[in-house]
Amino acid sequence: METPEASFERDLRRVSSTHSEIAPGEIAIGVIIGRASEHFDFFVFGIAAVLVFPQVFFPFADGLNGTLDSFTIFALAFIARPVGSIAFMELQRRFGRETKLSVALVCLGISTAGIAFLPGYATLGPAAVLLLAVFRIGQGIAVGGSWDGLPSLLALNAPPNRRGWYAMLSQIGAPIGFIIASALFWYLHENLTAEDFLAWGWRYPFYVAFAINVVALFARLRLVATNEYARLLAENDLEPASVVNITRSQGSTLLIGAFASLASYALFHLVTVFPLSWILLYSTQPVGDFLLVQMIGAVLGTLGIVLSGVIADRIGRHRTLETLAVLIAVFSGFAPTLLGGGEVGQDIFILLGFFLLGLSYGQAAGVVTANFEANFRYTGAALTSDLAWLIGAAFAPVVALGLSANFGLGYVSVYLLSGSVCTLAALYVHRRREARKLPGSPPLKR
Repeated sequence: METPEASFERDLRRVSSTHSEIAPGEIAIGVIIGRASEHFDFFVFGIAAVLVFPQVFFPFADGLNGTLDSFTIFALAFIARPVGSIAFMELQRRFGRETKLSVALVCLGISTAGIAFLPGYATLGPAAVLLLAVFRIGQGIAVGGSWDGLPSLLALNAPPNRRGWYAMLSQIGAPIGFIIASALFWYLHENLTAEDFLAWGWRYPFYVAFAINVVALFARLRLVATNEYARLLAENDLEPASVVNITRSQGSTLLIGAFASLASYALFHLVTVFPLSWILLYSTQPVGDFLLVQMIGAVLGTLGIVLSGVIADRIGRHRTLETLAVLIAVFSGFAPTLLGGGEVGQDIFILLGFFLLGLSYGQAAGVVTANFEANFRYTGAALTSDLAWLIGAAFAPVVALGLSANFGLGYVSVYLLSGSVCTLAALYVHRRREARKLPGSPPLKR
């Protein structure tokens, strides 16, 4: 007898049966929609961790410690992402990628909606904090499990002289998600009283996140459920592999790939979530005005991501990342002066930081993962991304805020500089490995 899972996949393929050919542009749209929805969820939580959660879930702590507690829960999703990737890879092997993606996005929607309906500490006491942590872990597991292989498929179908451009497309969803999340919070924060905002207004972006997940689910399933998509994945060996095997045979590639993008991921939350907390706690600049500046910065970041594709196709992805790691290191030296320099300095920090982030983040994925053996590329790309987020971005807000509040803004520079050093070191090791594989040949442009 046919199982419910097999029936579900059969129906999905029947719906998409008239869609027999997949153009690279359609793959790119699927990638952008998927990444924008995931980042929107994460940024909604990140902004709420600054503006809402310290008062709603941690009213027993002062502003600084309440925010640090919120950032600690914020980090739980990044810890859970690799667990989600591994668990849902097994689900895909047993029931298929459509079932896996559906379950992952439903899990993400339930976790997000759960936060929207969650009563605060005043009602549930410590149980509210525990449930917030559980839902946050659920978000991380779901995002890890929602890996669909589209970025890898897009990269493998890129012309040799357009790799940078195609790599950029998979990254552009991040600033889009941030802009939408920031715009929602800005509107609610500016048009509601403080009491209404903390009572119910902050929940609305989580409702929107749930609706966006539903739209993203059907948009991605329409592509993933096609026979042509399945054929392309099979032809490129983009299927789940054993985590034990990939760790044993490709463990060094996993680590190099994670550290190669560390400068980008460290800067990521240092221009999005952390500065909002700093402004709220230690600056006189209105939160609404600062959110507007961050939205403008995200537009510049989007422009930087697009430009990174052009630059990388001219000078190579390796050289692009190395150059941007150096520029981020230089930028880190000015971070304390800018953040402590009043509204003008803070705005410059955001605008310049977002632009550098876009240029770097646009090429941060896939430079090293192309070196995975074909049968490990699908799983390797997912785990490399998970590890990069975990090492580079998960604890950036709590570490940056904790160090700067207790020891000064100079420690933000140290943190960001360490990310740049790690990126340069990882890229150097990767370049040396490539040179050993091709004796007498110049390093490949990637």
